[in-house]
Amino acid sequence: MVAASEGSRVASLGITGDMVVQELGWDEDTDDTLRIEIEDAIDAEMLDDDAVDVMDAVVLWWRDGDGDLVDALMDAIGPLAEGGFVWVFSPKTGRPGYVDPSEIAESAPTAGLTQTSVISLGEWSGSCLVTPKARSGKR
Repeated sequence: MVAASEGSRVASLGITGDMVVQELGWDEDTDDTLRIEIEDAIDAEMLDDDAVDVMDAVVLWWRDGDGDLVDALMDAIGPLAEGGFVWVFSPKTGRPGYVDPSEIAESAPTAGLTQTSVISLGEWSGSCLVTPKARSGKR
């Protein structure tokens, strides 16, 4: 399997310079290369769960056994700016902590989010979740 080039992985996430990005669920198994690519793209460190800023994006590393995904998503969207998004990164099939994609797809609407895309990120899969456009008040 050929890995995507460094810049293209982050570009596919929609994370760009000057964005404020929060990282939740970090652990020793996270993809450090991807983390560095994101931080290089935003030219800053990702903020942790103690941050009180308004976030443009949230990166949530999620594994089987981490708890209730709906609760984690509700916490993630609390500081999210209008138009912001959440990336749920979960281990791929066969990897420790694998999360069935249906768990993410079913948890998103309960938390008030819509899944827009799923991408491959090496040993992790990424699911992009956004607030539905219908809730923005635009007609």
